[in-house]
Amino acid sequence: MPASTRRAAVIGGNRIPFARANGAYASASNLDMLTTTLDGLVARFGLAGERLGEVVAGAVLKHSRDFNLTREAVLGSRLNPATAAYDVQQACGTGLEATIAVANKIALGQIESGVAGGVDTASDAPIALNDDLRRVLVKLNAARTAVDRLKLVGQLRPGQIVPDIPENSEPRTGLSMGEHAARTALEWGIGRTEQDELTARSHHNLAAAYDRGFFDDLVTPYLKLTRDNNLRADSSVEKLAKLKPVFGKGPDATMTAGNSTPLTDGAALVLLGSDEWAAEHKLPVLAHVVDAETSAVDYVHGPDGLLTAPVFAVPRMLERNGLSLQDFDLYEIHEAFASVVLVQRKAWEDPRFCKERLGLDAPLGAVDDAKLNVAGSSLAAGHPFAATGGRIVATLAKLLREKADTEKKDQRGLISICAAGGQGVVAILEAKKA
Repeated sequence: MPASTRRAAVIGGNRIPFARANGAYASASNLDMLTTTLDGLVARFGLAGERLGEVVAGAVLKHSRDFNLTREAVLGSRLNPATAAYDVQQACGTGLEATIAVANKIALGQIESGVAGGVDTASDAPIALNDDLRRVLVKLNAARTAVDRLKLVGQLRPGQIVPDIPENSEPRTGLSMGEHAARTALEWGIGRTEQDELTARSHHNLAAAYDRGFFDDLVTPYLKLTRDNNLRADSSVEKLAKLKPVFGKGPDATMTAGNSTPLTDGAALVLLGSDEWAAEHKLPVLAHVVDAETSAVDYVHGPDGLLTAPVFAVPRMLERNGLSLQDFDLYEIHEAFASVVLVQRKAWEDPRFCKERLGLDAPLGAVDDAKLNVAGSSLAAGHPFAATGGRIVATLAKLLREKADTEKKDQRGLISICAAGGQGVVAILEAKKA
């Protein structure tokens, strides 16, 4: 191991517009979308024929044929086929976890460059065979005689043809993410109006970012889409208030299809490298990866909600870096549901919670609305599970670069992403003034 480390640079990113499931990308596979996104990145940064240190990506929902998804995407791209690749998966934290993996190898000097991110399709989710049918078919394949095979065929029943449809639910509770989030929102007293206000702001911020050309060098059109098709530029609190709750029960239910992310298809990638590699390739650096932290909570037997792990990860990372929650110029908190963002912020402002659960002498304090998800986030763009981290890293890095160049001072950003299984991934990016 080297005696010293260096910070990995975020050089840029590329994604395809995100699409609501069973729509524009209904016929596209994970491999199609990931390869297209990778080739878009290769074209944007002139990397055709280049051998990179590695490509790391993943998908939450994938077919067994995609066991080596990222490597297959590399082989189908214009990158040098000698570029190594592998898959990672940490639910909705996949894209950021992949970024951390590549950044750490660059920091250690093990590689000079790499690509990280993820892809997911809810339209082409794998549908498994009914377990009873699968067992019979396995035995049928192993049968040595026609008689044995006929006996097994005789065991088939019409009910076995019913497939196992993938569900967006936690195996240990049987509850969907939305149902878990609704419970947590109720416990923290998160209101309907504040969720709808955050949702409308996300749509307005994303639309404004598109209108000013912010995404021109971050998004590659795909299958006739040029923008995320979940985006509603005319979204308003009044319109959102008309939607009926879809998670939670009774008069206290507040979570609707509007203030929750829809099932989404898409892919997003980030180009990382050492400062030296970026300079050799005449590629400007947007920002650097400073630190990261992962966390988990016992949402099954403990008191914490499924999507609250970042609440615990952020203060640990802040302490390690000698920072306060207010020492950031921008915040990117993943909007899996509007209530998730609001719960995180409320927990960090709560004196009792911060003392008893986070072990802090004082609350972490508030996150300024004007600095939060300023180019929109998942409620507006959509949320292809494994792709969200790549979208957020590239967006924040470019936002920080813009501010550093405009304000002539260093800029710092915080990323917080909740994930299934009671997990969370958080990170700090910094952009130095020119």
